[in-house]
Amino acid sequence: MTASRSLLVKITCDLAAGERLNQALTVPATAAASGVLVSLWLSGEATSLAVPGFAEDLPTLPHAVPVAELRDTLLELATVTVCAQCAKRRSLTAADLLPGARIAGAAAFVEEALADGVQALVY
Repeated sequence: MTASRSLLVKITCDLAAGERLNQALTVPATAAASGVLVSLWLSGEATSLAVPGFAEDLPTLPHAVPVAELRDTLLELATVTVCAQCAKRRSLTAADLLPGARIAGAAAFVEEALADGVQALVY
């Protein structure tokens, strides 16, 4: 599938909101696996998803793909970005993140969100 549009997803939800978190990862992982250009932004508590070992400890919902597997799909097929302010508040640097994750600020998010052909979703 050749995508004429891209998908920008920002996850801001509390990690205890298991169904919302799973949906927030399932939608972009499905899009990326289908050939859509995807950019995933992690902010607030969701920044922890880019830290090794964290997602593996989250409970798996019945009938759902585990969060760690969805995250790994996105690290492989999409751009995964951790909010710079959120990372700083948690004393995270690029060295603390999984390979494939980067740290960037609000200006980069705004640039992506306002690009032609982008559909943005916030969870």
